[in-house]
Amino acid sequence: MDRGVTFFDTAEVYGPYVNEELVGEALAPVRDQVVLATKFGWRIENGTPVGLDSRPDQIKRVADASLRRLRIDTIDLFYQHRVDPDVPVEDVAGAVAELVQAGKVRHFGLSEAGAATIRRAHAVHPVTAVQSEYSLWTRDPEPEVLPTLAELGIGFVPFSPLGKGFLTGTVDTTTAFTERDIRTTIPRFDQHNLAANQALVDHVATLARARGATPGQVALAWLLAQHPWIAPIPGTRRVERIVENADATKVALAADDVADLDATATRIGVHGDRYNEMHLGLVGK
Repeated sequence: MDRGVTFFDTAEVYGPYVNEELVGEALAPVRDQVVLATKFGWRIENGTPVGLDSRPDQIKRVADASLRRLRIDTIDLFYQHRVDPDVPVEDVAGAVAELVQAGKVRHFGLSEAGAATIRRAHAVHPVTAVQSEYSLWTRDPEPEVLPTLAELGIGFVPFSPLGKGFLTGTVDTTTAFTERDIRTTIPRFDQHNLAANQALVDHVATLARARGATPGQVALAWLLAQHPWIAPIPGTRRVERIVENADATKVALAADDVADLDATATRIGVHGDRYNEMHLGLVGK
């Protein structure tokens, strides 16, 4: 808050549950000054996500539970965490519309949804924001999703805007990830692919030095330069990284810088998928 951050993102599945409790406790004193986003859509059994569940009754149960954990009366932005192939998105949008009418939710969002799904949901109830992975080395939303959002007037919230740490320049082939680190399951982070991807982060670091910034700040500034309706959500466990990320708003990239980064990312390409096979099957639906 002191650094001007007013948008906070969580989900019931983070923990599960405990992150909503922590966020609710921390932001209770400043509730009227922040925007809180949380998500529904996972089936959680014995503290473990075991599949998707976006049935309307389940959405409403999750909303009530999230409201209690977050200590709030209204969820500002309620995302479907992943598109559920067993529940028509029209039914999902309708359920959230009822929550909006009841005053429990202000705005409806989708995460990692494809363009056609976004259109179908938006036709039932306005979609305020779409959250998907997007960064210099994850450009998947550009061909279809971003043009759709621009056309419909929907905001975009990139998660992993720093490439799960890679674009900060602090990850290389010598990095040892802990057993529970999600990056141990991502092909892009295996030794061979990390080595091949190093050229991109080296280029970002060179530009950062020339601009008196850090590689992470340049990566965030690149995102902020794409469209005025983009709000990236970098995550970290360290206060100094929060300060660094917030100060990315002060890094002004020239049009030539942006074009150079685009051209370099295209030329170098990306080695390895951004998810394992199971999680790839949950995105872009």
